[in-house]
Amino acid sequence: MNQTIKQPVKQGLYDPLFEHDACGIGLVVNIKGERSHNIIRQALTILINLAHRGGAGSEDNTGDGAGILLQIPDRMFRTVCPGIGIKLPEPGQYGVGMVFLPRDDIRRKAVEHQIEAIIRDEGHTFLGWRTPPINESSLGEVARLNRPTIRQLFIAMGPADRKADALFFERQLYIIRRRCEKLIESVPEGSPDYFYFASLSCRTIVYKGMLTASQVERFYLDLTSLDMDSALALVHSRYSTNTFPSWERAHPYRTLIHNGEINTIRGNSNWMHARQANIRTDAFGKDLEKVFPIVNASGSDSAMFDNCLEFLSLSGRSLAHSAMMMVPEPWNKHKAMSDELKAFYEFHSTLMEPWDGPAAMAFTDGIHVGALLDRNGLRPARYLVTRDNLLVLASEAGVLDLPPDQVLRRDRLRPGRMLLIDTAAGRIIADAELKQQVAQEIPYRQWLQEQLVSLQEIPAGDLPLTFQEPDARQLEQDEKRFGYTAEDVKTIIAPMAQNGIEPIGSMGTDTPLAVLSDKPQLLFAYFKQLFAQVTNPPIDALREDIVTATTVYLGSECNLVDPQPKACRRIRLDSPILSDQDLERLRQADQSGFKTVTLSLLCQGKPDGVELEQALDRLFVQADNAIEAGAQILILSDRGANDRQAPIPVLLAAAGLHHHLIRVKTRTRVSLVVESG
Repeated sequence: MNQTIKQPVKQGLYDPLFEHDACGIGLVVNIKGERSHNIIRQALTILINLAHRGGAGSEDNTGDGAGILLQIPDRMFRTVCPGIGIKLPEPGQYGVGMVFLPRDDIRRKAVEHQIEAIIRDEGHTFLGWRTPPINESSLGEVARLNRPTIRQLFIAMGPADRKADALFFERQLYIIRRRCEKLIESVPEGSPDYFYFASLSCRTIVYKGMLTASQVERFYLDLTSLDMDSALALVHSRYSTNTFPSWERAHPYRTLIHNGEINTIRGNSNWMHARQANIRTDAFGKDLEKVFPIVNASGSDSAMFDNCLEFLSLSGRSLAHSAMMMVPEPWNKHKAMSDELKAFYEFHSTLMEPWDGPAAMAFTDGIHVGALLDRNGLRPARYLVTRDNLLVLASEAGVLDLPPDQVLRRDRLRPGRMLLIDTAAGRIIADAELKQQVAQEIPYRQWLQEQLVSLQEIPAGDLPLTFQEPDARQLEQDEKRFGYTAEDVKTIIAPMAQNGIEPIGSMGTDTPLAVLSDKPQLLFAYFKQLFAQVTNPPIDALREDIVTATTVYLGSECNLVDPQPKACRRIRLDSPILSDQDLERLRQADQSGFKTVTLSLLCQGKPDGVELEQALDRLFVQADNAIEAGAQILILSDRGANDRQAPIPVLLAAAGLHHHLIRVKTRTRVSLVVESG
């Protein structure tokens, strides 16, 4: 029974970071917050009707993953917990965790004891464990062999915190979970096959697994109990298009269900890691370091998004505000958008880049339920509202059979738009009202006018405006030094210079792999751009101008979770590509209160491996000294390369310095600009 079928580790051309999926999502919520078992029945019906959006392996009874998120079923737990010696305090005063643990009893008990010790160390009361009843008979062999031991954990708020609100306790449970996850992650050889919190909250609980849509209620027998009730439920059926299914990668996550992919996920997760050095918040106080790292780098793109959304919402922002930061609608070319809302998005664009990609997602904190589409609207989401205060949303229409005369309204989510249901207030908050309310909380436009500087506002200095013919011999040497070929000049540079447009071909690229060449190659030639893993229509930057943007901000970043006027003290560039005139403006940025330092990338002599490594180390020291002296912009320049001074490959220099600054926790204090031949 302890045999498992392992997921493959990173090897050869396979890397778990490239895993993506396309799925079915659905939710049902009573707008007035009235709890009932019928909400759960309807959600499971939606899930079954989305079965065609889920995947299965060679066994049709081993699913890619399916599950349901709902409010903590207090009535059911008060029925079953006394029989196993667990006495529950008032609702909101206790939390429930759904935990995946090792199948081996000795290892399971060892992990449970570690969790219990952490709970007590954080000043809260461990109430007990419950094994929810399950039915394995419907599972395929792979799902059964990989099944963890599934246990429910009950925690009471500590005596010293009994008067605190539910949000405080939710943060405490988050700290406990992160401590547990890091402790188990650090266990060396012989660590548990399974240790994962599907959820740990005083508001919500998640039932999920390596299941098909129809197996969820047959496997988790709690879901059939008439005492189990909720005012909301989110369901998900996973289709792992090019990845491996597992129990923990099923949705819902702790706050989120997601259909689509985040194409920018590597940059998003890396930047969140870099920003941790700047984060300060009273929400976690002295416990802040316990929750780092915010993003679990081994998770899927959906899991990483959920990590960030959860942290932002627990750090003081509302769930809707956090989602607007992460998935902004196209704002800078939107003529009908209010100036206040534009200012909101512009301010937050100086704090965080978008988590971008084709996505439809829904999220909840157990009180509010929201849903949104990405800025391009490349995933569908339709919803309806009934006369008896029910809202049903899914990745397609017709998921729940309702009498037509009961339907008040049918609609769909639109690109960049959000829908929010507040079950405490008992109302739907429309996109315009919701966003205007969030945008008016802080005078964002005033802050931007006072702090944000456009590059064009900085004087350009004495750079000659007329083009000067380069020395022919020097030009030929530079072309060879920086890897230009006759073909590049003929097919790319000349047409661009003559016509002012990018040359377009229709036969794809037949460029040989650089690693197979016996000629010297630029470092750039060894890399290829990453594109979407799931097929999506290409974006046309001319006909879809409203959803494309090239704005870049330079300067120091501030505290992500504490919005202050100085947070937008940045230089705004309309494009990441700079002219000589623009670069000179940056060098003159001291006049506008920004300190710029130029660092040379030139090595003495012919750099072998040792000299190149020493040159990089010197660059790192120079950068550290410049940042310590107050530099906010570093220009990495290989200008002046000659027979005696060869440039460090600029890709190596920029990437090496970027990761060095992350390691020493100063990356967000400075922007990197490259000046290269």
